[in-house]
Amino acid sequence: MRPLFACVLIAVLLAATSAAQAVELKVLSGNGPRAAVRELCAQFERATGHKIDLRFGVNPEVRQKIEAGESFDVVIGNPPIIDMLIKDKLVVAPRVDFGRAGLGVAVKSGTPKPDIASVAAFKQALLKTKAVAYPGKGASGIYFVSLLDRMGIAAEMKSKLKPMAAEDTVEVVARGEADMVVVVATRIVDVSGVDVVGPIPPELQTHIGFAAGLSVAAKEPQAAKALIAFLSAPGAAATLKTKGVEPHR
Repeated sequence: MRPLFACVLIAVLLAATSAAQAVELKVLSGNGPRAAVRELCAQFERATGHKIDLRFGVNPEVRQKIEAGESFDVVIGNPPIIDMLIKDKLVVAPRVDFGRAGLGVAVKSGTPKPDIASVAAFKQALLKTKAVAYPGKGASGIYFVSLLDRMGIAAEMKSKLKPMAAEDTVEVVARGEADMVVVVATRIVDVSGVDVVGPIPPELQTHIGFAAGLSVAAKEPQAAKALIAFLSAPGAAATLKTKGVEPHR
């Protein structure tokens, strides 16, 4: 165990044992780092005895819920979303960055994997599909649509695009209702019925950041701070990498 992570874990455990009883934290999270957040929250629960009510959604929808008055202790999302919530005085500054991920491609398990190693190959792979799924409202989906313009195939791809709700973006491919999905690579992790093809070409790649913030009205601020420290500690790096997240440096 790394020394710094050991110190954080000890602090978390002390915070838990000093409480009269275990508390429940409400965490609102964007879908991008879903697999990593689920695993780290489960580790936190086992380490502290606290319980986490974890709810996922598209980043803009998470922000809308918070601005509409939904209560929460911790929010996890893309840095710009957290910054907006800080500006609106709904989240305590500063945000805590814990990782990032690029866009990836997946197909239904058992089907041939297309060549996407170069921009030209990726372009041809897209044009050969009958349907390409992507998150209709997510940051990675918005970026993907912009790439079609950059590659000069927006018109040809219009009838092939399948914008999906966040919870069904990858799963639709597993069901065979789309040939391919382009989404932040972390979203593909732990979804059964799909095979990862790989990242999109470097020339087109972007990185979606992941950050956490504390609610200004957190009901359990100490436990919430401990969770944020847990997500961003060096010792969380192994779990983050396993779930496709490049840890923040």
